Amino acid sequence: MKKVAIGVDIGGTNTAIGVVDEAGNVMIKGNIATPSHGDFNLYISDLTLAINELIKSVTLLNENLEVIGIGIGAPIGNYHTGTIDFATNLSFKGRLPVVDLVRCHFPGMPVVVLTNDANAAAMGEIMYGGAKGMRDFVMFTLGTGVGSGIVANGDLVIGADGLAGEIGHSVLIPGGRPCSCGFFGHLEAYCSA
Repeated sequence: MKKVAIGVDIGGTNTAIGVVDEAGNVMIKGNIATPSHGDFNLYISDLTLAINELIKSVTLLNENLEVIGIGIGAPIGNYHTGTIDFATNLSFKGRLPVVDLVRCHFPGMPVVVLTNDANAAAMGEIMYGGAKGMRDFVMFTLGTGVGSGIVANGDLVIGADGLAGEIGHSVLIPGGRPCSCGFFGHLEAYCSA
């Protein structure tokens, strides 16, 4: 039986979804809009529908599949708590229990995990990409926001609160442009999409 995982990347504009095998090959992918309406429960329902459609499509191509988990990357995704914590570039506000809600829609799923999207990108590069074999590097992500995943001595730096590496909210120019978080002069106010 071929083992696959569902990868989800929640972005400020779009959410990318893929079914990925153990070698890192994307077997099938799709996306949905990350809504501006702010109704997180409706979004999770739409995400669930999209995931189920991808699973159904890839199962039609290969019956011998076992989905072993769902991995979710999101801005301000907190690995320790399974929540998105007050993401300024999403329409959803507050602390959002992503892992708990996704588990409710996929009760038999062995693993559901959330991490910061830049950390997920860094892990992908370690496992399958340009950082394979590297022990120390910083991965920068540019999109609706600016993020970074930091790897030191072969370990991903997550931090005690799960939010290490939020480079986009470093002050670049004191008193500069307003940032979406409400403060001024952050790197993200100058370099993001």
